[in-house]
Amino acid sequence: MNPSPNLILVGPMGAGKSTIGRRLAAHFALPFVDLDEEIERRNGVSVALIFELEGEAGFRQRESRLIEELCRRDGIVLATGGGAVLSESNRRLLHAHGFVLYLATSVAQQLARLARDSKRPLLQAADRRERLEAMAQLRNPLYEEIADLTVPASNLAVSHAAQLIATQLQARWQRCGVAA
Repeated sequence: MNPSPNLILVGPMGAGKSTIGRRLAAHFALPFVDLDEEIERRNGVSVALIFELEGEAGFRQRESRLIEELCRRDGIVLATGGGAVLSESNRRLLHAHGFVLYLATSVAQQLARLARDSKRPLLQAADRRERLEAMAQLRNPLYEEIADLTVPASNLAVSHAAQLIATQLQARWQRCGVAA
């Protein structure tokens, strides 16, 4: 199936990592882990509350510890949070322990997809576009740095997008001599 121990999705908020990740996990019959959901489950509080109580630095420490743990597993589909790539050690772990799929999206697409989102702490800004553009400028090169495959997140239906990505992955892995 996967030539790497894991399939890891990276990209900005609103790119569809969790939704497409769930579909890919089902397609490849692998367990799915959403990093932010797992942090919430283990801590019994929302990511927003962790940000409020511990700040972004406290959240990033929790995130890094969990990435380290999850990268010891084999055969999972992992949807990371948008900022998981900010840590160099996280980037090394993700790249070394999985096939990294970067779901690239534009700020305009993010704004449309996140228009009604009020839960994401880093999106709570007077000017959402400015905030997203600043994050894109910093993070997009980091996503690209560790990506094994970059896929533009489009306006396709999730099921169709996930199927197209699964087909691309299977074709790529077959060219590498890995049975999909």
